[in-house]
Amino acid sequence: MITSDGVRLHVETHGSGRPLVLVHGWSMSCRFFDRQVNGLSSRFKVVTYDLRGHGRSETSRRGHTLERYAKDLRELIESLDLRSCILCGWSLAGPLVLDYWSRFGSDRVAALGLIEATPAPMHPAEWNTHGLRGRDAMALDIFLNAFVANRSGYGRSFVNGMFAAGAAGRDFDWMFAEYLLAKPSSAAAIYRDYARCDYVDALGTVSVPSLAAFGSHAKVCFGPKTGRFTAESMPDCRLEIFNQSGHMPFWEEAEAFNRSIEALAARIPS
Repeated sequence: MITSDGVRLHVETHGSGRPLVLVHGWSMSCRFFDRQVNGLSSRFKVVTYDLRGHGRSETSRRGHTLERYAKDLRELIESLDLRSCILCGWSLAGPLVLDYWSRFGSDRVAALGLIEATPAPMHPAEWNTHGLRGRDAMALDIFLNAFVANRSGYGRSFVNGMFAAGAAGRDFDWMFAEYLLAKPSSAAAIYRDYARCDYVDALGTVSVPSLAAFGSHAKVCFGPKTGRFTAESMPDCRLEIFNQSGHMPFWEEAEAFNRSIEALAARIPS
């Protein structure tokens, strides 16, 4: 798919049925949803893609904002003529999905899922467990400078830290390789925009059935505290805490996560 500003996005579709659009997190790729493709494509049309500047998608010098990423998502949904979608965003893609909702609402979207995501990474409130909670622009600069200077070292810690056990084990090699596909300049640019976002007010406007899926272990994990706030802020949201997972419940507890998607679909009015 080519976006309206000329960026080629890598898109995959599998199966048939109600569209399930899964949007990956920062510096990751659509491959992280392989267990949903394998487990759900017999009942859903599972759509995954790589964000611009990530995975196998092209990058651009501009456009690394949640607003532009949400427009990319809209153009993808329209290009595939998807209707009554379940739209789920993991980590950074949680605010991306909320930005999409703020702009386009329920047109073509029948349900939302927020997976291990905070609506406002630098928000000072106790419910926010992001590492930049209550911090300022200087702290953000320090983090991004360290990321760019030691991308490989940061990535090894980041990938392992997403697991409840603190180590990716046999999955590390391919996950780390996918992480390295993200362009450093693109990753830094979108993270800067993401870190300063605040979609707390958008949560209360979500008028479709929703799911808040959160892990409960490990360093890189928003966990139950952020999960409870998110679920309580959305009018028709169910909270699922995955007690054997860190930042990737859809991978570590794939069967249970997939059942939560099926339950979300069952709540959509016919």
